Amino acid sequence: MSWATRGLRLIVLLAAAVSAGAAPVVAPDPATEDAQLAALTRRAFDAPEAMLAELHQRWPTHAGPGQPREAAWLMARGRVLLHAGQTEAAEAVAERLMSREDGVDRSWLLRALALERAGKPAGPLATRALAGLDKHCPAGDEKRAVREQGCDFRSAWEALRLLQREQYAQGSFAIAEASARRSLALARGGDDKHLAAISLGMLAISLQAQDRLDAARAELHAAEIEAAGDLVAGARVRNYEGAIERRARDMQAARSAFEAALLLADQADAPHLAAQLRSNLVDSYMHLGLLKEALAAGQRAMPVLQRFGDRFYERSLHHNLAVAHIKLRQFDQARLELARVGEFGTDPGDLVLRARELRELADTWAEAGQFKEALTALHAERALNDRANERNRAAALEELGRKYDSAAKQRDLDLLARDGQLKDQQIANQQLAQQVGLAVGALLLLSIALVGVTLVRMRRAQARLTANQSLLRAQSERDPLTDLSNRRHFLAVMDQRTREHPAEGFEGALMMIDIDHFKNINDWHGHAAGDAVIVEVARRIRAAVRDSDLVVRWGGEEFLVFAPALPGDDLAQMAERVLRGIGEQAIDTPEGPLRVTASIGFASFPLGGTAGPGLHLHWEQAVNWADMVLYKAKAEGRNRGVGITAVEAPNADMLAALLQDFDAACINGQVQLRQLPGPT
Repeated sequence: MSWATRGLRLIVLLAAAVSAGAAPVVAPDPATEDAQLAALTRRAFDAPEAMLAELHQRWPTHAGPGQPREAAWLMARGRVLLHAGQTEAAEAVAERLMSREDGVDRSWLLRALALERAGKPAGPLATRALAGLDKHCPAGDEKRAVREQGCDFRSAWEALRLLQREQYAQGSFAIAEASARRSLALARGGDDKHLAAISLGMLAISLQAQDRLDAARAELHAAEIEAAGDLVAGARVRNYEGAIERRARDMQAARSAFEAALLLADQADAPHLAAQLRSNLVDSYMHLGLLKEALAAGQRAMPVLQRFGDRFYERSLHHNLAVAHIKLRQFDQARLELARVGEFGTDPGDLVLRARELRELADTWAEAGQFKEALTALHAERALNDRANERNRAAALEELGRKYDSAAKQRDLDLLARDGQLKDQQIANQQLAQQVGLAVGALLLLSIALVGVTLVRMRRAQARLTANQSLLRAQSERDPLTDLSNRRHFLAVMDQRTREHPAEGFEGALMMIDIDHFKNINDWHGHAAGDAVIVEVARRIRAAVRDSDLVVRWGGEEFLVFAPALPGDDLAQMAERVLRGIGEQAIDTPEGPLRVTASIGFASFPLGGTAGPGLHLHWEQAVNWADMVLYKAKAEGRNRGVGITAVEAPNADMLAALLQDFDAACINGQVQLRQLPGPT
């Protein structure tokens, strides 16, 4: 080949190379690119720094500022930054998204995810994001919406996940189920098996919370099929399985599921997920009596959770470690763990979960003989239940107010419409001069009639609103399940007595009643059986006391009886009647007859002994004494009553000191008790 020929060929090759280098970059298919971004974001859960670097390296030209795909890449960057703990940088990304018309909804979602990570309520922002995303993701035909309407199904799915978590934590299980089903439809519409598997797990959890265990296990089986070949999705499905078996009280099955999930997470090199699974294993080990194994798993998981800034699981793990230390009688370590739990505060969306944890703490402290701590945990649980009830009552009042406002606005619109008709009529009448006088008179009469009718309707509406508010106020002081008074009503009665007799202390008798092992009834026989037991126990208590006595559903499975002017011997006889009334006959439930017993603590006030007149207490202090003897009854084996017959204390300070070290006071004879055995 000649040099000229070789030169010509080299020029052609160089021209082709230059031409190829100058060709525009072809953007990948948006669906393919979104799937790649989703995979990268999921990996960021366990390797945020590496994924942040990879995202920065791969950021394409067609997704630069002002380009159509910029919002999708910005959202991925924001989520990876959150996983890396760079909250301020993620907020800057949210600001950039807010400046784009196609990024507003993603901006709200990113901020909701930041709130979730900080342990704060994310529901309102998730709702706001979903409202915008739903415009392109209408329910019913998700596949067509993804294919033809530009539905960002993964963002909508994430918003639904946040809502479902909050709904479940608040006990709204049917609503949580609906959210899980909608998220499943979106995942399948976008053909995302990973999200579909997690949606099925969320659905199974919601179904099991409604005592539909068979349906929950069927959804778990479907989730395993969707997760086939995906180690992380498989680990998460096994995690859901463990949670369901734990709630079904099959602790061995729960342990097996969590350990299988942990094996998959380790194979997937997912350290963050593995730490969460070890945190869940702590609870299973504890219930199986493997306390040292529980502590070892928790201590291995804790630094990983702290490194990833996982506040939700870290707080839960501190709680579980505290329970394990109490069971091992390592009380100082338990108090340190509980102090760390307190540093996290309480998410208003997790009141139900936190109340359950506090009840578990109260029972564990009581079983360990630490009645002071048990009482503190019990009071904290009651305070949380009060907050939850107050929130529900406020929501009901707000809904009633909205209905009234809506009705008032509709009346105003009707008036405006009628006013417009009158004006039209006036214009027509001006054209008919010979009928002006008659028309004006008719219009005047009609206006007066309309004003009169409107005033009457407004007064009736105001009367209905007042009546509804009164009814709601009355209902807020009744327990809807048993129709007994609730704690709100008892507090109102005590406040009124204090106002009427401000210089006097609490006088009367208190009896605190707790259904034995009620959690097992709910867990083993279902909530329907638990409700039947609550209702029947309430009826039997009411039948065993006097008509003048106030019976209160104090919270959960606890009841309080306030008996004015009842001496100690009569109070003991009443407590014995209550014990027999509850425990002698089985209770009919949807699951069949159940034998139920109760523990009772009782005392007459003012407290006193042989040394002189009784000491006056505030009613809250009196409730604390009744609580204390109730825990004494539970600690001594349950199915019994324990009452205070005498307290030797010269002054109020000594009385408070006795309550602080109640066991020692009983041993030294400063507090004398009366034991009432329950029916065998």
